[in-house]
Amino acid sequence: MKKLIVTIPAFNEAETIATVIREIPRSITGIDLIEVLVYDDGSTDGTADVARQAGAEYVISHVKNKGLAITFKDALWEALKREADIIVNTDADNHYDQTRIPDLIAPILQEKADITIGSRKVAELDRMPFWNRHLNRLGSYILTKWMGMPRYDVSTGFRAYTRDAALQIGVYSLHTYVHTTLLSAHDLHLNIIEVPIKARPVSRKSRLIKNIPDHLWKAGVNIIRNIILFRPLRFFGFSAVILFSIGAAGMIRFLYFVFIDEGRGHIQSLIIAGVFIMLSFSSLMLGFLGSSIGWSRKITEEMLYFLKKRELEDEKKIIHKP
Repeated sequence: MKKLIVTIPAFNEAETIATVIREIPRSITGIDLIEVLVYDDGSTDGTADVARQAGAEYVISHVKNKGLAITFKDALWEALKREADIIVNTDADNHYDQTRIPDLIAPILQEKADITIGSRKVAELDRMPFWNRHLNRLGSYILTKWMGMPRYDVSTGFRAYTRDAALQIGVYSLHTYVHTTLLSAHDLHLNIIEVPIKARPVSRKSRLIKNIPDHLWKAGVNIIRNIILFRPLRFFGFSAVILFSIGAAGMIRFLYFVFIDEGRGHIQSLIIAGVFIMLSFSSLMLGFLGSSIGWSRKITEEMLYFLKKRELEDEKKIIHKP
């Protein structure tokens, strides 16, 4: 029997979550059982009660708000514990068209993908606020370019995972899960397919984008952290090239003045050049160190994957014990 669980992380979404739950298809070719799991992140507006009344099979709550990334991770684990073969994650704000879930999971059912992404076609979302739209596009460009990935919509939360993919991916952020989980999947060589599913406008303000400066700071730090985590040698190697180029320019300047017999008054160029060249060497060493740590991280991820599999198998034996 193939089981699909739709997970919905939610925080103060009482106005829209019922609409989202009721729009989820309850019959899909190739799927025997469809269930909805709402993970309420400490809401104060009765989101959990509304979700139960709307027909969610499972409603779990944090006592206090822990943030989107942790709530997503917890929801994923709870879906795995309930023996999901496929997990679809969606937002509680009615941003995504739940009737398109069959299209989203089709590549997984056809065994062509481990993860599918519901691309929002951000460039075509005229009713998305200007800054939100273009910051999304910029973030997607930077991350995919640096990581050597296809041009995915990296910020969409409408995604589907096989059971094995959900067990493997890591959440290395407290801000949001969308970037780090996609980079983790790419780093694990999981097969990712993008499915064009145009999103709907949301009337309320974004929970993540409180204001542009705050979002720029958090998103910028998150992007740099993820690049350093997954591609340290590329990041620090690039920094080393820039620093060395500045140092080399200072060295050439000093040698030029030496060549025309005026080097005595330009010793500062030599000092500055030496500092930048040493900094470039240090940056390169950081890249190699980060790369070595990355291999240790991969070993840890593999151990965690097998531990989680064993824990789920043990729980399954207990539940189905005659």
